[in-house]
Amino acid sequence: MGRLLHIWHRLECWIAVLAFSFIALVLCLDVLGRELYGPLLKLLGQPVGATGLLGSQKKAVFALVIGSFGGIGIATATGVHLVPRVGFKWLPQAWSPQVDRVADVFTGCFLLGVAWYGVVFVLASKQSGVLVAVINVSAWSIQTVIPLGFASAALRYFAFAAWPALRPQPPEYQE
Repeated sequence: MGRLLHIWHRLECWIAVLAFSFIALVLCLDVLGRELYGPLLKLLGQPVGATGLLGSQKKAVFALVIGSFGGIGIATATGVHLVPRVGFKWLPQAWSPQVDRVADVFTGCFLLGVAWYGVVFVLASKQSGVLVAVINVSAWSIQTVIPLGFASAALRYFAFAAWPALRPQPPEYQE
């Protein structure tokens, strides 16, 4: 199971890296087109229209959605997500392994519930036929990452509950 989680984590990392690399590339090309290429052609006497990339900001926002919701699973896999410290000292330290497993199951169930509402949201978007302005892509196809990100984290929490040794160690200091 550890190997499967490792491969899964690597896949999520690559998706996030590709999404954020796409954002950087698209926005840099858009700015270069508007601020360098366009003015340079005008200076040379060439008539030009719009020189930025059509829909670059919208494409970047959707890549951000993909990278961010992929990041939910990445944060869960590495143990760097925010954890409220309320109640951590209420129970005896000896109970910690059992309490951690119960907490993992509870968190997994909660995240599955959030993923379910994400599915409902995506299906409603698909049913309404909403298109993203400018780039004319169905919004639901991009929104699919919303329930997938939460489901990924939920399944990982269930794996932590079943195999506690797979749970990442919390950082020494967490803000």
